[in-house]
Amino acid sequence: MKLSFSGAMKKRRTYYALSKEPVSSDERIEEIVHEAVMHVPSSFNSQSARVVILLGEHHDRLWDIAKAELKKIVPAESYQATEDKINGSFRSGYGSVLYFEDMAVIEGLQKKFAAYKDNFPVWSQQSSGMLQFAVWTSLELEGWGASLQHYSPVIDEAVMTAWNLPSTWKLVAQMPFGKPVSLPSQKEFQLLSERVMLFK
Repeated sequence: MKLSFSGAMKKRRTYYALSKEPVSSDERIEEIVHEAVMHVPSSFNSQSARVVILLGEHHDRLWDIAKAELKKIVPAESYQATEDKINGSFRSGYGSVLYFEDMAVIEGLQKKFAAYKDNFPVWSQQSSGMLQFAVWTSLELEGWGASLQHYSPVIDEAVMTAWNLPSTWKLVAQMPFGKPVSLPSQKEFQLLSERVMLFK
């Protein structure tokens, strides 16, 4: 039975224990991302989101880059834990989705609509967040487990070079995904009465 939108939100979780075993076809992964990129809203219909899907050796290369860049800045005595985390929680997965915003689009809107100049970068991040949530939830419903990571700006330059990406793209987040090999930890919730107000 197909889940409701509310049911899909409840099902989405963060998974750190992943395997490279396929859950769905690569074509289905691409379709999920295409649908989200096409239909997630953006301010002024800017459509500034850019996405890179990395599978196979490209996925592994991303996390090898992350390890190499982090090794330059993480104290030697702490690096092994960092490497173990990347290998066990991210590189161990099937693929990664990289989220970017095209700054050329945003800067163009800033020039065209000067009154909203300061808002466009904020709105860009809000739209990116919606896109990340849409892809994450869709991957979850397909049977994949995922997490959302933020290794920017440490890995940005190396990533842009490795895949020869446009210089106007700004890396926002990385989403490693794979087949879950263990259940996520229990999630605790704050009281809704402390988070939501209703006036009628």
